[in-house]
Amino acid sequence: MTTPQLSFIHDVERRLQFDFLRATEMAALNTLQWLGKGDKEAADADACDAIRGMFDLMEISGEVTIGEGIKDEAPGIFKGEKLGTWRPGTPQFDIALDPVDGTTNVSKGMSNSISCIVAALREPGQEERCLMDIPAFYMHKLAYPLAVRKAWMEDPSLPIDIDAPIGEVIAVTAKILDKSVRDVVVCVLDRPRNQSIIEEIRRAGAALRMIGDGDIGAALAPAMQTSNIDLYAGIGGTPETILAAAGLRCLGGGLRAKIWVRDEGERASLIEAGWGDKLDRQFMSRDLAKGQNIIFAATGITPSPLLRGVEARGRTVITHSVVMRALSGTVRFEEAHHNMDRKTLHRRSAQG
Repeated sequence: MTTPQLSFIHDVERRLQFDFLRATEMAALNTLQWLGKGDKEAADADACDAIRGMFDLMEISGEVTIGEGIKDEAPGIFKGEKLGTWRPGTPQFDIALDPVDGTTNVSKGMSNSISCIVAALREPGQEERCLMDIPAFYMHKLAYPLAVRKAWMEDPSLPIDIDAPIGEVIAVTAKILDKSVRDVVVCVLDRPRNQSIIEEIRRAGAALRMIGDGDIGAALAPAMQTSNIDLYAGIGGTPETILAAAGLRCLGGGLRAKIWVRDEGERASLIEAGWGDKLDRQFMSRDLAKGQNIIFAATGITPSPLLRGVEARGRTVITHSVVMRALSGTVRFEEAHHNMDRKTLHRRSAQG
């Protein structure tokens, strides 16, 4: 009896991957009406409504381990929320999601926004969560391609490290990728807290690409063969770090992340919550997203280093998505043409 049960557990992940992808598609389609309208809360709320509506159709027992809304008090899908039908015997998933990563970009009609869901399947009887829930607002992160991760595994003395000067990281990356330093492209979130990193990158002579928002796709970009980004560095949101870690588990790229404390009040709160001994720890992608049964699904809303955005052509709307699995390492890019005269946009608010 054990072998068929385990076979079913792993097979269900393969069968359900496109249901998760449909949820991000619906979020992107539901967000289209808000592009450039200056109302990021409305865009986020409609994306959440669409995702909940799709999950209401899914035969799973899903619990949100990492949601959104906590950092900026936006409307969101929150930690602890139950998603799926929760019928007896349905597979149990830990869910991390960002219905709109880059809400400000959507509100302004700018590039670099996606809808993203990570689902990690728990084995029968497994108590430990697959996705680490870190009670900090921000993390300092460094993401790099597979070739750099392999080189570090062969020689751990290489300065592929958050605490190493970014100039040294760039230099060794250039050597590994057989590039000149000036051709190494480093992506950074444009925030005052990243100013010192930005200045170091400029002093090193590398090519700098700054983004205004939406750092999940940017963190995945170094591991994508379709991207021209070589490194992602800097301080960004903690939930986005976990989502990126899960994606990199599927892609094979590397990630290091370290808690970035905003002030002494947050430091005291983290120590009180039992994280005092982890404040100087560098987490890797396998620490943040455990196991092999991980699905990563994302759909572009506006163009990003990861995906093209939603394209409206009359009554046809085209979406560009990616779905990946850590177990197989398969990465599927999906282009879908939606006939809006016949399309049903599932929203929880429209049900019964």
